[in-house]
Amino acid sequence: MNLSRRALLAAPLASAAPEAAQPAGARRRIRLAVSTYSYWHFRGEKYPVEKVIEEAGRLGFDGVEILHRQMASEAPEYVNGLKRLAFTNGLALVMLSIHQSFVSPDAEVRRANVEHTRRAIALAARLGIPAIRLNSGRWGTIKSFDELMKVRGAEPPLAGYRDEDAFAWCIEAIRECLPAAEEAGVMLALENHWGLTTRPEAVLRIVRAVDSPWLGVNLDTGNWAGDPYPQIEMLAPYATIVQAKTYFGGGEWYTLELDYRRIASILRAAGFRGWVSLEMEGKEDPATAVPKSLELLREAFA
Repeated sequence: MNLSRRALLAAPLASAAPEAAQPAGARRRIRLAVSTYSYWHFRGEKYPVEKVIEEAGRLGFDGVEILHRQMASEAPEYVNGLKRLAFTNGLALVMLSIHQSFVSPDAEVRRANVEHTRRAIALAARLGIPAIRLNSGRWGTIKSFDELMKVRGAEPPLAGYRDEDAFAWCIEAIRECLPAAEEAGVMLALENHWGLTTRPEAVLRIVRAVDSPWLGVNLDTGNWAGDPYPQIEMLAPYATIVQAKTYFGGGEWYTLELDYRRIASILRAAGFRGWVSLEMEGKEDPATAVPKSLELLREAFA
């Protein structure tokens, strides 16, 4: 690991890295992607990934994030078709958003999730995607995701275990995925997702313990318990990609009034130069809510 990254990982949790010095007028435009999840919230018939790519090109996005569960297949002809469609629409495929959980006392369950992650890394490489979204996972003591949302991810451990056990399992599992990630050239982007990584301190604990340039942070602007802005500021120096939530029509599980000008300022101050990927999580028809979201993000990150 290079010295600059070691210094960053050793810094206090609440610190923010200063923006790198740049010549006048050299600030790069933040590029905007849209997640296919914006068109399908795990309810009803899957919205085709191909249609999202075509719509993203028409609206003027720079890229597309693909939700793994939304893909119709992993067959070569389907995967290659998505690559061709993205290229002909002038779009980058920026992240493969997958699901896994390393929070289990059962070593076989953890091993199966490691293998799932390794297969997803290989799939991302086939798609030409440079990053996958990584979850820590959760205990599963709250069975319903709707109920988990009501308590903002505050889930108790299984009887006889502690969060300390979960951190150890998660760190070990991610380390087992690193050789595949490095060989394929695919970044692992750990999300502040519900469960073990609900709190930013937990995300940074794992990132610092793993201590690899192939593990970064997927900063989700909407997955917070409490005031989002100090927590966004905490993760911003470590972010390799940002998922930007919007809630037009009211959120599927909750609604946040996020100030994206303020968020953009926090990210700029941290020197963030990566992708911002829209996750429209509202109940409004994506045909109208996604264009509104794009305009909102364009104005904030101009």
